[in-house]
Amino acid sequence: MKEIDLANYTHFFWDFDGVIKESVSIKTDAFKKLFSDQNSSTLLKIINHHLENGGISRYDKIPLYLEWSNKEKKSDLTALYLENFSNLVIQAVIDSEWVAGVKNYIDSNYQSKVFFLVTGTPQKEIEIILQELKIKHYFKKIVGSPAKKDEAVKSIINKDKLNLAKAIFIGDSSSDYNAAKSNEIQFLLRTHLWNVTLSRSIKCPQINDFLKI
Repeated sequence: MKEIDLANYTHFFWDFDGVIKESVSIKTDAFKKLFSDQNSSTLLKIINHHLENGGISRYDKIPLYLEWSNKEKKSDLTALYLENFSNLVIQAVIDSEWVAGVKNYIDSNYQSKVFFLVTGTPQKEIEIILQELKIKHYFKKIVGSPAKKDEAVKSIINKDKLNLAKAIFIGDSSSDYNAAKSNEIQFLLRTHLWNVTLSRSIKCPQINDFLKI
């Protein structure tokens, strides 16, 4: 796999879970708790779907998982599950480990490069998390769900008139990869235990951490 020199890029689109924080498993555990009343096959189906679609918003996942669980499709039930999910994950994400080297990288480069955050985490929730972590000011724009990643990237590119050759998306999911590809910018995959299948199926630069960049 070819290496990549981040010094060549001026505008960075960052995902959050699995790229800045080691928080992928926290979301997985939350889904396990929310749907713990389901039989093993349904729960496995839910967890596999979640892991294979890491960048997709819970606003899309939870209604689908409720349908798989044969629960009535009511907006108030979806809202309850969304609230319970949020309560399970916010503090756990804040307390989770940083991806190795990433804090130093963004600390050292946010003033010389332009950083955007594009995540499947709900807008209000990610802003709370970033504020608690004291890194909110690192990002020129923060976009959370329900906005779609590809549309968010396109909007920022057009508004800021970005040079596509100088823009890069650092993510860990297929939705991140597709957002970069559809907008014709470079993609860098951060690999971990939960996206091994993806890392084997796409051709792009890949890193496990930010210690040597």
